[in-house]
Amino acid sequence: QPAIFVASMAAVEKLKQEEGQEAVDAATCAMGLSLGEYSALCFADAISFKDGVKVTKARGEAMQAAADAVDSGMVSVIGLDKEKVAELCEAASEKSGEKIQIANYLCKGNYAVSGASKACDVVAEIAKPEYKARMTVKLAVAGAFHTDFMAPAVSALEDVLDTIEIKKPRIPVISNVDAKPHSDPDTIKKLLATQVTSPVLWENTMDSILEGDFERAVELGPGKVTAGILKRFSKTAECTNVEV
Repeated sequence: QPAIFVASMAAVEKLKQEEGQEAVDAATCAMGLSLGEYSALCFADAISFKDGVKVTKARGEAMQAAADAVDSGMVSVIGLDKEKVAELCEAASEKSGEKIQIANYLCKGNYAVSGASKACDVVAEIAKPEYKARMTVKLAVAGAFHTDFMAPAVSALEDVLDTIEIKKPRIPVISNVDAKPHSDPDTIKKLLATQVTSPVLWENTMDSILEGDFERAVELGPGKVTAGILKRFSKTAECTNVEV
């Protein structure tokens, strides 16, 4: 997690080199998918780089410890709407006797579900034949992120968040928890702590951004995941990728 954070902030420096400080100043809001919310807050001067490294390291350790405590995982379900995926999770929970739910609302036809490994296996088994999903992909992650399985990580995260300073962001930063921007530092801290157990509302975030005066997006950091998701919402949306 700290490595992704550092790579994302290095990409911000690369953007400054390539397009100048005005490219950073031109941004009217920031957002990040899951861990990326910390990069977005650092970009918006709400947290320092040093504190960002500190808290993402602690977040990674706390989430790993929570994942080690129980056998769990995540599965990407492709080709179904969110209502069908919710039904699929309900059926898999019933059949396996273990909990599974939607964890990442990415875009229509692409939702990641999180839960006990047994329930993940059932989702993979019944999604295509019974629910007509196009495919399922087991994700290479340590555990059931963005669900109650991560509850043990919350207090550890709260402890480290208490040791860092969060300032009012210079531009709105949209929270994964409720898809809204927040300017109060205490509210931001609370949302960051609960973010690990709350579903990521990326779909709602993209909808609200594209409904506004959208001009262009810049994806800063490793990979092109969020750029790919943006294209699912709008094929004409302009997006630049900067990675190091």
